[in-house]
Amino acid sequence: MKQITKSAALIAASSAVVFGLVTPLTASATGVPAPLKWTKCAGEGLDPRQECAAVSVPMDYSDPGGPKIDIAVSRIPSEKPSARRGALLLIAGGPGGTSLNDPSRKGQKLPQEVRDAYDLIGFAPRGNAPSAPVSCDLDAADLTPTKSRPWPAPDGSVTENMAYARRVSDACARNGGELMKHISTKNNARDIDRIRAALGERKLSAWGDSYGTYVGAAYLELFPQRTDRIVLDSNDHPDPVRAERAWLQAFEVGVEDNFPEFAKWASTPGHPYRLADTAAEVRPLFLRLAAHLDREPIPWPGANPAELNGNVLRQTMLDSLYDPDNYPILAKLVLAAQQGTVPPAPPSPPEAALQNGAAVGSATICNDGAWPRSAAVYRKGVAESRAEYPLTAGMPRNAMMCAAWPWQPKEAPVRATDRGPSNILLIQNERDVATPLSGALKLREALGRRAVMVTVNSTGHGAYLDNGNACGDATVSHFLATGERPREDLYCE
Repeated sequence: MKQITKSAALIAASSAVVFGLVTPLTASATGVPAPLKWTKCAGEGLDPRQECAAVSVPMDYSDPGGPKIDIAVSRIPSEKPSARRGALLLIAGGPGGTSLNDPSRKGQKLPQEVRDAYDLIGFAPRGNAPSAPVSCDLDAADLTPTKSRPWPAPDGSVTENMAYARRVSDACARNGGELMKHISTKNNARDIDRIRAALGERKLSAWGDSYGTYVGAAYLELFPQRTDRIVLDSNDHPDPVRAERAWLQAFEVGVEDNFPEFAKWASTPGHPYRLADTAAEVRPLFLRLAAHLDREPIPWPGANPAELNGNVLRQTMLDSLYDPDNYPILAKLVLAAQQGTVPPAPPSPPEAALQNGAAVGSATICNDGAWPRSAAVYRKGVAESRAEYPLTAGMPRNAMMCAAWPWQPKEAPVRATDRGPSNILLIQNERDVATPLSGALKLREALGRRAVMVTVNSTGHGAYLDNGNACGDATVSHFLATGERPREDLYCE
């Protein structure tokens, strides 16, 4: 899951309430959609070719004649109409992320032959501004990542996490509005098919990353015959019973896969952020410092929270492992904390964006799959995780807001299967903190003959045209441009 940033698939024993909503292949294309009215996109720094429109979709797909919402979409047309194949949808991570401006940004990293072959399409998923935006109007203190990522208390207590779950759930029920009940991965997939129909495309190609791979898997299951060339990049664990909790628990393995790379970097001679003489010394150094900050936090004016405590250090570690370019952020914080000081407070996004992302992320995670309600379940999980994975201190098995969510899931979680066209290419970095290789292999197994997987010997979240390597990039680009995949799974050294 791309950090919310991101990306992505959390778990629970599936007590999901299935209300019998079956989406036939024709369900999202009733009638002939009105032609899209393309206009100039709002926003700064966009490619002048990017244009925007709105697609009307049902708020509740079980009531298609009921209230409608608009989904904001964008496009940059094919740069060579004679070579145009169709539309390539960019599906963002999250949940809570948007690809509305991606045609101007990550889409421009695509090689020329891919930009010639496709109109590049972005969209803001339901609930994301400007697509009928939602907000729970949370207190500012509850918007900090050390709350939304459920770090337990220093002694492992989950009491505050359960209280946070109640506060956020109550606020979302009070302030989120009717749409909050209908934000889910499967509804995102249904919206995508409405976008496909509005574009006039018989089939749709897509590049989904992080949580976008879970949305892509949902689209592949609900509308398999409407898919063309599908790239899933940095792949979520597909377990349909654990549903969204799989993403949270993935951090246990993801951190263990990636921290050794940080340790090697942080012990390399010759750079100003060196933390130790050897890589083996970095892990105990980090654990000692986190425990010290649990006991004696350092005031941090302007930050949220306004102190550097052990969980803030751990969250900074988690954030920094998404991209090796961010290793210096963690190293600077460690060096400052060792001296009893702090660096300047990190910048924060606008509050409206934080509120919107928190609401959409909460709704998606909690509506996709039911979570345990008992604090005892989380106490047990946190204790086991803390013992086995000390770097993540029990966070990956702790309670999120879903432990008190006011609504039950309306249908079963996404189940990836091997039924459908063989038109999927998975690409995955070997060391990925948010979507580890072990989970990606489970998706590869579930898709069976439908997919081929490219594993890249690289570190960081986001493989294609990001933290991967030239071999992986060339393989995906060739597939998008020609439809040709490797004959079997490929390892890119």
